[in-house]
Amino acid sequence: RFYAEEEKDDPVFAARLAAFADIYVNDAFGTAHRAHASTEGIARLLPAVAGFLMEKEILFLGRLLENPGRPYLAVLGGAKVSDKLKVIKNLLGRVDAIAIGGAMAYTFLKAGGARVGMSLVEDEMLGSASEIMEAAASKKVIFLLPSDHVVASAVSEDAAPQAADEKGIPEGLIGLDIGPETVKKYGEVIKTAKTIFWNGPMGVFEMKPFSKGTYEVAAMIAASGATTVVGGGDSISALKKSGYEDKISHISTGGGASLEFLEGLELPGIKALNNR
Repeated sequence: RFYAEEEKDDPVFAARLAAFADIYVNDAFGTAHRAHASTEGIARLLPAVAGFLMEKEILFLGRLLENPGRPYLAVLGGAKVSDKLKVIKNLLGRVDAIAIGGAMAYTFLKAGGARVGMSLVEDEMLGSASEIMEAAASKKVIFLLPSDHVVASAVSEDAAPQAADEKGIPEGLIGLDIGPETVKKYGEVIKTAKTIFWNGPMGVFEMKPFSKGTYEVAAMIAASGATTVVGGGDSISALKKSGYEDKISHISTGGGASLEFLEGLELPGIKALNNR
């Protein structure tokens, strides 16, 4: 993206690029959600096809939206509900269960009236979190939240980890990982699933005292025998560090692209290849 014309999807610039080729193969799924000259514009000027990686991404992610093996579980983590809101809403009508981890769990927990101490909460998302939990109940989707936590007084490698049970997180403490009872609870659902989508860590896994939940969930997903799809840089990093990469059915190369695909959006880079 060294040229401004690239991100503007400038037709003249796209024509200049097209002049260098006879056929266009798009194998960059990670940029398929961007309507740029090299992903969307050029595809309209040449015979255009999807590459093998693009084909695999569409195949596996498409299965998560249409005819997945059941029970179908989504394991979602990360910091913010706002980052995953549209994905959760679109998956609610498709999955049998959702397991929530990471800091985003504390927004849901607070919305449900639980004590969350000083944990990260998106107060502006509390209403949306309540709506999601109500929608899950109405659709009979199992919606799992952490029942115990690994907490500390600061987000620091040197902070002394403590345990917080189902009574909630005391004031002055921050939830930084899911606890052992939550790992066990999530494991029971993982064991019975036939399709699993995982995006987002269960805690601050970059810091050893708060990494156990993420790595244990990774191990259980890898050993599940289900069709497993993993997306998101942090989840993939956890898989690589724990050595479970080769036990996952598909590791998506597209962070934002995979989430937008699962939101039900039509990605420009893929749309440009349709009916070609």
